Amino acid sequence: MDDTAEHTASDLERRLLDAIRRGASMADIANLKESDVATPEAAIRALKDGNARFFSGHATRPEVSANERRAQIMGQTPYAAVLACSDSRVPVELVFDQGLGQLFVVRVAGNVVGESGLGTLEYAIRHLDVHLIVVLGHEACGAVAAALLPESQIAEEPPHLQALIRRIQPSLRAMSPIRDKKARMREAVLHNVRHQVHRLRGEALIRAAEASGQIRVIGAYYEIGSGAVDFLTEEEDLRP
Repeated sequence: MDDTAEHTASDLERRLLDAIRRGASMADIANLKESDVATPEAAIRALKDGNARFFSGHATRPEVSANERRAQIMGQTPYAAVLACSDSRVPVELVFDQGLGQLFVVRVAGNVVGESGLGTLEYAIRHLDVHLIVVLGHEACGAVAAALLPESQIAEEPPHLQALIRRIQPSLRAMSPIRDKKARMREAVLHNVRHQVHRLRGEALIRAAEASGQIRVIGAYYEIGSGAVDFLTEEEDLRP
């Protein structure tokens, strides 16, 4: 943590203690902590900085004091929502080195867009005022690998799993032939990320929020081996 961050943290702790001594309510305490991540660009920078700490071995594992934790009962103010895979090797808050209350996370195998996930993200935009939505794919994704299997093998899976796999398949139809298996899997995951970003941007609420500048919708790819996240922020990177 740099000197500025340490000063900010100590100043916040001092104000919390002063508030407690004055008999402040939990609502008063909750209002003391204002996020300094107020724009989509600041949100992207915060995630990039956090991941840089994580993969370089300098994660801070942001913690909050007992009083700050209790104050969160009054409400949440995450600055970003992440649509991520359920894979146990992709702990979103750790990968981005973020603490309690900073990220609003939807996790489903293959980070696919579905009705419940859409409703959750719409809630984050409408009621939590997030500034960013990230579709986070990852290295060696089992759901994407399943979508590359022959139809005969997919048909052997349970119905709901088949339905999930079929949400991924459209993104893989335009893939160019790639002989290297690792490179092919990475490209397949990236195609799926772009496809899911495109689907999100097709939803009226999300499209309006992005057009107004309230949010940005971007993609990202997490490399399990290194711990690094590649961010897809430019339109050229996000084109399906």
